[in-house]
Amino acid sequence: MHWASQYIGLPWSATGEGPDVFHCWTFFCHVQAKHFGRPTLPAIPYADDLLELAREFRDHPERRHWLEVDLSDAVPGDGVLMRQARFPIHIGVWLDVDGGGVLHCSRDSGVVYQRPSALLVNGWKIHGVYRYVGPVGAA
Repeated sequence: MHWASQYIGLPWSATGEGPDVFHCWTFFCHVQAKHFGRPTLPAIPYADDLLELAREFRDHPERRHWLEVDLSDAVPGDGVLMRQARFPIHIGVWLDVDGGGVLHCSRDSGVVYQRPSALLVNGWKIHGVYRYVGPVGAA
C-alpha cells in the first residue's frame, strides 16, 4: 500500500487548518515536508476570487525555487500546477503510482489521486510541472 492512501478522502477546507483538513496549498506543503523532506513552504492564502488566487500562484516568491520540467520527465514530489480556465489556481503532487498521476486536494472531492486523463474529465488541465531546486544561489 502506498503512503498516499492515508490521505485519500480527507476533506477540503478554505482555511486549510487542522491536522487532517487541507486546501490545495496546505496539502501540497504538508506532503512536500512529510514525504519529500522539503523545507516549510510559505503560506498562500485561499481566495474565492480566482484572479486573485491566480496572481498569488504566479507572483509568489517561492516559485523561484522551482524549475519547470516537462510532464514526461515528472518524478515523485514534483509540483503540478493546474487550471480550469486561463490561469493556474490549483496545485498537487506528482506520484509514480499506477502509471503516474497527481495527488491533490480539491474543493469538490477532498484529497484524491488522479491520472492526467481523469484530471481532464474533472475539468483540470495541467499548466506546468515544477521541481524543487532549493533557494536560488544555494550550493
